[in-house]
Amino acid sequence: MPEPHVVLSTTDSDDEAQRLARGLVESRLAACVQIVGPVRSVFRWEGGVQVEPEYQLVVKTTRVDEVTAWIVANHSYDMPEVVALPVVGGHETYLTWVADESSG
Repeated sequence: MPEPHVVLSTTDSDDEAQRLARGLVESRLAACVQIVGPVRSVFRWEGGVQVEPEYQLVVKTTRVDEVTAWIVANHSYDMPEVVALPVVGGHETYLTWVADESSG
């Protein structure tokens, strides 16, 4: 079975979060995308500390490289966050579903 991952990304609006989530699932790059938010992001950017509301995408997939490329190509940010975390355990039936639904 392909290795499942959770990919995290953020965006500045609920509308864009929904557009990105739907696109990832419709293209079978992700089995599921949860939208969390708004969250408060505190980060250093362009020489200063920024505090901004954002929406977090929690992407379940086996296709990290393709998800990364798709997010970068379809995101409004110049440098979108894309961080992939390997899934090291969990409910085997669910993980099989993730693999099946993101198999392309």
